[in-house]
Amino acid sequence: MRAAVVVFPGSNCDRDLAVAFKAAGLQVDMVWHKDSALPQGVDIVGIPGGFSYGDYLRCGAIAAQSRIIGSVKTHAERGGYVLGVCNGFQVLTETGMLPGALLRNAGLKYICKTVGLKVETTQSVYTEGYDAGEVINIPIAHHDGNYFADNETIARLQGEDRVAFRYTDNPNGAQADIAGILSENRRVLGMMPHPERAADIGHGGTEGAALFRALAGAVAAA
Repeated sequence: MRAAVVVFPGSNCDRDLAVAFKAAGLQVDMVWHKDSALPQGVDIVGIPGGFSYGDYLRCGAIAAQSRIIGSVKTHAERGGYVLGVCNGFQVLTETGMLPGALLRNAGLKYICKTVGLKVETTQSVYTEGYDAGEVINIPIAHHDGNYFADNETIARLQGEDRVAFRYTDNPNGAQADIAGILSENRRVLGMMPHPERAADIGHGGTEGAALFRALAGAVAAA
């Protein structure tokens, strides 16, 4: 069982994500953004939080053009798992692997705190370790976490049961309180909150660990 964590200039949660994958029993490779291919045998690609390329153009926009992204897209198209957290979610929307966009927080301020997330579906390898409707406490740390999509896209996400998580108390103005969404094949997850920051008792909470355990379990069973 093998995961690859992509590292961009400005990534600052790459090691945290790697530690969470390792704690779940996965072997982890760190992949530099200028690499042209993922390591052989990778099951899961993690795109971490941070400020790729300093967010100088638009969050995730430059990272979406990196050399490694072609291999990440191919991995996803073949049915591989991809997890994008915070800036990683922004990258996934910029690449078109997930619909919508992440806009500035409604309050125009950076937010760093723990929030409640409602598990909206258990029909994915990322969420099957929780109960439907369960509320978990996961940290957020973002300035551009306001999920936006047109009404047709929002309706499709909801109708296809592709909303993975919703905020219980919307901190950033995200449409329909959306905190995380799934791809059509349910193997790509983008979420603004940081489960890797709630995967060890030393973090003050472990409610994110079930996501990584379930993901590793699905890979092991495949």
